[in-house]
Amino acid sequence: MRKKEIVIYSVLVILIIAIIGVIFIVKPNPTPDSKKELAECLAEKSELYIQLGCKYCKIQEDMFGEDYIYLNVVDCAYQSEKCSRAQITGTPTWIINGQKYAGVQQLETLKNLTGC
Repeated sequence: MRKKEIVIYSVLVILIIAIIGVIFIVKPNPTPDSKKELAECLAEKSELYIQLGCKYCKIQEDMFGEDYIYLNVVDCAYQSEKCSRAQITGTPTWIINGQKYAGVQQLETLKNLTGC
């Protein structure tokens, strides 16, 4: 190989390595505990009212996956008095800062509403 070709290949290899490095530095890797951290934060700032057999409650649960257990959940099938006091008329319902949010809420919405 000629000297010029070696220099060109060397520069290309360095550029490729630099591009790969920038991709890993700039692109944030999602942390495996991000939903867990969100659920724990939500538990401190909100209550989720559900009812056994509610298909929309199941959809909300599935959004959190295994981290659902960290949420502050009130099941109206077992805690009807608490649901009555909170005047829950449908599930799922989130109570955040004293405000009710009926229906399935997206994770991004919950983040915005709670500051989590």
